Amino acid sequence: MLILGIESSCDDMAAAVVKDGRFILSSIVSTQDVIHHKYGGIVPELASRRHLETIIPVVKEALEQAGVTLDDIDAIGVTQGPGLVGSILIGLSFAKAIAYVKDIPFVGVNHIQAHPMAVFLEGGVRGERLEAKAPTSHLQPPTFPFIALVVSGGHTTLFKFRDFCDCEILGQTRDDAAGEAFDKVAKLLGLGYPGGVAIDRLAKTGNPSKIEFTRPFISKDSLDFSFSGIKTAVLHWVKGQGSRVRGQGENKLAPCPLPLAPVLNDLAAGFQEAVVDVLTEKAVSACRANNVRDLVVSGGVACNSRLREKLMAKARDNGIRPFLPDAGLCSDNGAMIAATAYHLLKKGARGGLDMNAMPNL
Repeated sequence: MLILGIESSCDDMAAAVVKDGRFILSSIVSTQDVIHHKYGGIVPELASRRHLETIIPVVKEALEQAGVTLDDIDAIGVTQGPGLVGSILIGLSFAKAIAYVKDIPFVGVNHIQAHPMAVFLEGGVRGERLEAKAPTSHLQPPTFPFIALVVSGGHTTLFKFRDFCDCEILGQTRDDAAGEAFDKVAKLLGLGYPGGVAIDRLAKTGNPSKIEFTRPFISKDSLDFSFSGIKTAVLHWVKGQGSRVRGQGENKLAPCPLPLAPVLNDLAAGFQEAVVDVLTEKAVSACRANNVRDLVVSGGVACNSRLREKLMAKARDNGIRPFLPDAGLCSDNGAMIAATAYHLLKKGARGGLDMNAMPNL
């Protein structure tokens, strides 16, 4: 079965063709980082307007790369939520139109629950047409049940997956998502948008022990997260130094008053280490509490090099098998939507033309 997956929940417009819920025949992602960079974050109206311009060429390129036409597509999977309502509506309306004209089924997909499905995918991503390869840290995919940590700019959630499309929430953020905290701290430090990449890069040459921040664990038994406090702690630390860091062009820092400039790398490393410690500890705790051996970590923040390094080590130290998709499949993409849609369709799910966007799904 060939599924066309469309993802438009935020600022990325993505489309992919996936065979039998597993094999990626194509995956195209159009990003908007340049558009939103000067604002230090995503502007919803600009994101949805750009989606209107890119959805047709992105879907067309995905079909061409897969070597198929719309006549070959058996069904469509599209993000129904959560996300920015204007952005979601672009993809959803487009998918419904194709499904109606071609008389094929479509299903709405929860794109947060779709992120962990990336570990089951094989094949090329972002313009590559490759032979099948193992996309995770193991040759075989995880076994059910497994714990999934989805960590992104808008969400930080722990799931227990009992089967495809069958999961429950074990914990989630009570305020800021981890990726949101990265972006806001980066903006404070003048590092631009997207902030996660900039902080990760700076932290590589910093010492996380030089500037330490309290780890917001909430309580010993809770699997919920809270990152607003650590973001505020960074703000207070900067104010305490009596200086601010200002960006000057992409990936560059303007000279800033002492004493902050010499310790900027240490500041980034200290902040990042605190966030990574919480994510890692909560994920491993969820596995222990549920007596589950396999742990999947996905979402845009799963690209963070320190998170990948520390989580892999801690998981293995605790007898847990960690699974992380390739970086190209961690962030929003159409392949994970198509894969999830395949399993929803197998369970009998169908979308109606009256389906609406659910930004708070």
